[in-house]
Amino acid sequence: MAILNVLDWLITLLGFCVVAYQAAYVLVSFFAKPEAFPDAPMDKRYAVLISARNESAVIGNLIGDLQSQSYPRDLIDIWIVADNCTDNTADIARSMGCNVVERFNQEQIGKGYALSYLLDNMADQGRASQYDAFFVFDADNRLDHHYVEEMNKAFQSGFKVLTSYRNSVNLNENWVSSGTALWFLRESRFVNSSRMVIGSSCHVAGTGFMFSREIMERNNGWKFHLLTEDMEFTMDCVLHGDRIGYCGSAILYDEQPTSFRQSWRQRVRWSKGYLQVFRYYGAAMIRHGIQERDFSALDLTLLVCPFMVLTALRLALGALFAALGFVSWSSQLGAVNGWGMGVVVSMLTMMLLAAMTVIAERDKIRASNKELFAYCLSFPIFALSYVVISFQAIFAKPEWKPIVHKG
Repeated sequence: MAILNVLDWLITLLGFCVVAYQAAYVLVSFFAKPEAFPDAPMDKRYAVLISARNESAVIGNLIGDLQSQSYPRDLIDIWIVADNCTDNTADIARSMGCNVVERFNQEQIGKGYALSYLLDNMADQGRASQYDAFFVFDADNRLDHHYVEEMNKAFQSGFKVLTSYRNSVNLNENWVSSGTALWFLRESRFVNSSRMVIGSSCHVAGTGFMFSREIMERNNGWKFHLLTEDMEFTMDCVLHGDRIGYCGSAILYDEQPTSFRQSWRQRVRWSKGYLQVFRYYGAAMIRHGIQERDFSALDLTLLVCPFMVLTALRLALGALFAALGFVSWSSQLGAVNGWGMGVVVSMLTMMLLAAMTVIAERDKIRASNKELFAYCLSFPIFALSYVVISFQAIFAKPEWKPIVHKG
């Protein structure tokens, strides 16, 4: 049937494009010199925005890191939105000299809504316009001593939106935390770094990013409320012609889930959020990419492309047509076998990517060689679980739920 051939061709083409440009990014990262930013005066005033829900175990660590930065402390104001908290997160933040806004809303749940509430509150107080730019962090983050200083250099070089190097505090805890940690290290080392070299736009990934006052005013605060508000924000920036920069010398440490159940739930939400972003921004991004000859738009559209939706549709139609006698079952089983081989190749590729990430970033990873060898072997299993997760996300109605952090 023609429609099956078209779907086969489309899935193969998109898959080839993803593999091709990802491979190109890896090559660029190894042979091109990472972009470095010149020294800049430390005279800009920054607001740090942190959405925290029952984060009393970790919030003090991040506040302490911010207050001990190499950047002048009096030019960094910390704003916490204690979002539906039932613990003493707000009290801890206040005792450490932070600006605290408490929010209680069980209908609009998620970091996007919390950031909107916080920025609206700052605007109502006449405070938002005082800052040159805004940082966004998760409450469990830890920061390198020079983080703000390095981001300031990149900001003063002309970028209105920036993301940073994302490392992890607990990569070596177990195979689940290492899977997510290696995924983010790979994005920093091989994807965002290479995008900077070729002049493309990077993407924001949840935490460790900043945006200028101009961007804040254009958006009237924060207007992004999909399940992956970070990717929604990224798409909006690209559509407005803003190139998102990457500062590899600004290092953030994130705490990853250690429970496979928590990790699964988190990634179902991310996968569903990507489907939402493609639904609302996909057509506009493709059109923008073609009309403006903007590779960034096509690159980022492929990042959220609903491959599993296309695959599920292909399998369903193949089974239906075989049941009706329009095509043979053997031809459909042959297609499934071909995809199975593709999965095997993908697992081997993921293992290779994990190993390359470890080799390239060994000096930044807190784990023994023995642990890293084991995590490279387990990384394909972690990555392969995304196949089932992506399928589940098509039908799931995930909600934002907090992840318990240990600190």
